[in-house]
Amino acid sequence: MTVSTERRDVVAAGKIRAADASADGARTPREDSQVYFHVLPPPYGDSPTLGSRTFDGRLHRPMSVYRVLVTGGSGFIGSHLCRRLVDSGLEVHVVSRTQRNAADGIRWWTTDLTEYEATQHLLRTIRPELVFHLASFVTGSRDLGAVLPTFRNNLLTTVNLLTAACEVGRPLVVLAGSAEEPPPHDSDPVPASPYAAAKIAASTYARTFSARFGLPTFTFRISMVYGPGQQDGTKLVPYVTQSLLRGESPALGSCGREVDWIYVDDVIDAFVMFAHSTETTYPSKTVGESLDVGSGHLVSVRTVVEQIAQMIDGPAAPRFGVLCDRPFERTLLADVARTRAAIGWEPRTSLENGLMKTVEWYRQG
Repeated sequence: MTVSTERRDVVAAGKIRAADASADGARTPREDSQVYFHVLPPPYGDSPTLGSRTFDGRLHRPMSVYRVLVTGGSGFIGSHLCRRLVDSGLEVHVVSRTQRNAADGIRWWTTDLTEYEATQHLLRTIRPELVFHLASFVTGSRDLGAVLPTFRNNLLTTVNLLTAACEVGRPLVVLAGSAEEPPPHDSDPVPASPYAAAKIAASTYARTFSARFGLPTFTFRISMVYGPGQQDGTKLVPYVTQSLLRGESPALGSCGREVDWIYVDDVIDAFVMFAHSTETTYPSKTVGESLDVGSGHLVSVRTVVEQIAQMIDGPAAPRFGVLCDRPFERTLLADVARTRAAIGWEPRTSLENGLMKTVEWYRQG
């Protein structure tokens, strides 16, 4: 199988223009959708280093997958992933609903993935070999008002992307799932929120597209991510950290819930290691499956808040028990051993070191 190296500049002011794949630009779809080549391009093909992260030396062959599409690339996890992919020497395309300023090594596209024709046109224009689908409406709300936004932005976009991928070259599609999804063996499989329902439905569709339509898909169920660059002030770590740095006391619930915390760089390692695996053929049991990305340890929210407060050592203190706890919370522990066995990944950053780096980033920001 040959992979074209031609590059077409089809970005005009960050938007897709009428430069759809023509006869001279189209590439032949894979003859066997179960065979992929995901290893590093030069110069990383001769080194076990991906960006600034070092692994166990298993990454050693030229990579035929070099054109990558990232949805949600402007978000917290997506922005970290895009920088790492660019550092790895890949051609990185990123899609968002609003126009973005061009970034070094990144081609930005403006497309609404809730519109199928626009999604199909995007894939026909870029012709990616690999898609990281991170675009998502993230909310912990249990309210009825969260149903339609999570359905449109988390499930409809995924189905549109999977369908378009089936029709355009059948690239490998990697989904960013959530630890909020009830695992298959869960005795209480009812999702705790509209967000969790949309995520598990998206993962189910991915398995269906793999099993019934031959589209290679994969899902990472990601635990509670934290780290530098998280701009959403409603999330626990940025909210508590920024409040204490301003000398304000964050208002919190009891914070007794135990959570599996994972540093953002470790999450990116999992995505990149999977994409750059030296395995040229993934076993059938892996295609369409899901793996957990977490620390494999449970730490209470209160403990994390107290650690942040100790690191900042300011005049303000957290106020526990001021707010009501969110209903239907789950305690879910990532199965790190299964992920390690499947792709060789395991977390490298301790909670203490990760929080120290995060607090310092906010302190300097």
